[in-house]
Amino acid sequence: MTKFLTLVYKQKFTDFLKTVFPSTKFELLLFIIFISVYGILGSFIALNYRIIFDDRIPWDAYFSFDNRAIVMTGGGFERHPLANYYFDWIREFAYLFSDGKKDETFRLVLAWCSNFAVSLSLVQIYKYLKNITVLPKKISLLILAFFALFTTNILLSFTPETYTYTLFLLVLFNYYAALKLKKEEKIPAPALILAGVSVGGLTVTNIVKVYIPLLFEKNIFTNWKKFGNGVLRVLASIAVFVLLFLYRLDFKFLNFLNKSEEQYEKFSTPKVTPLWDMIVSWFFGGNMLFSGFEIRDYHNKKSFYYKALFMEVYDSWIPYLFVAAVLILVFWSYIKNFRNKFVQILMISFLVDILIHCVLKFGLHTSYIYGGHFIFVVPLLIGWLFYAYKNSPKTLSFLYVSVWILFVYLALNNLFRMQEFFIFLNEYYQ
Repeated sequence: MTKFLTLVYKQKFTDFLKTVFPSTKFELLLFIIFISVYGILGSFIALNYRIIFDDRIPWDAYFSFDNRAIVMTGGGFERHPLANYYFDWIREFAYLFSDGKKDETFRLVLAWCSNFAVSLSLVQIYKYLKNITVLPKKISLLILAFFALFTTNILLSFTPETYTYTLFLLVLFNYYAALKLKKEEKIPAPALILAGVSVGGLTVTNIVKVYIPLLFEKNIFTNWKKFGNGVLRVLASIAVFVLLFLYRLDFKFLNFLNKSEEQYEKFSTPKVTPLWDMIVSWFFGGNMLFSGFEIRDYHNKKSFYYKALFMEVYDSWIPYLFVAAVLILVFWSYIKNFRNKFVQILMISFLVDILIHCVLKFGLHTSYIYGGHFIFVVPLLIGWLFYAYKNSPKTLSFLYVSVWILFVYLALNNLFRMQEFFIFLNEYYQ
């Protein structure tokens, strides 16, 4: 009996490794390509500039990322309940290589941790397209290359932030949940607890996304036993999360409520920019396509002044056309695959962020940094659109050419804008 249990757990561990990491030679090749390309970018920035981490800069050095606050404390408990534990490990890991100094080696390790997470996220996207959507390799690779050049992936590949690891965890969980649903299996309670603690621990609002796949388990609403089991799994996950969260707060829950109200007031204040333009240019577009930049003067309240970089709204009609084209593909996919449970999971998850940022307007003015929470839905839904027309050669060719055109424009725009980013670094962060 003991030998049997050992074999079972050994197999589960092996399956876990195959799910999380590259499991074929081609997936390993993709991972090596991504980690090399992003690694060159991140290494150059880390070794030559202090933008990734400068102990004097508390927040917003570029695009409102709070690198120092996140690395040193894990961020505010009201939004990142358990992030301090994650980043304590990452910070101590970086100190091992930098001899306890916050120097270029420290920055380099932080950048490579981010690089590793983003590269693994892209491998997960490929796994989903290959194993869940079951697309031909050439289509999967085009979608993957398109997604790899999104601003979210470029920036997070060298940025030590919660969004970086949230991207990986959400993509991984969506792939894992899809595998379970495809086999008509339930998501086990331990997996749900782990996902709740990891995903919700980094950003509290994302925990709801962990429970969405349960709505589509087989017979969950027609079999009372299965429904009750699902409820118990959710309650167990929430209970573990809440206990860990309260332990961090020293069980002073009112502090969380008061702080959350302050944060909502701070991050949902209306801006001068029209609402529709913030939604198009920053929430949807800013996570895919770089816009122009503006520089502002900041200081750390301790006599240190520095320059901060932010995204402007788009200044020509072409980027708006690009965003419109991508959104047409996304919603076309949703309508065409409306009865597909995998598509419904992705869209409901997407709607959570649309509600938070576009309807409630929380952080909408800097929503171009939140892409790690939702932008991975775009390539996956485009993948499902290709799947829906797998038996329609003309439509398939139209989609293939359309994504190619979007990919070329995206690549040219984002590479050009990254040059402007380096001009900013050369001027203020050497």
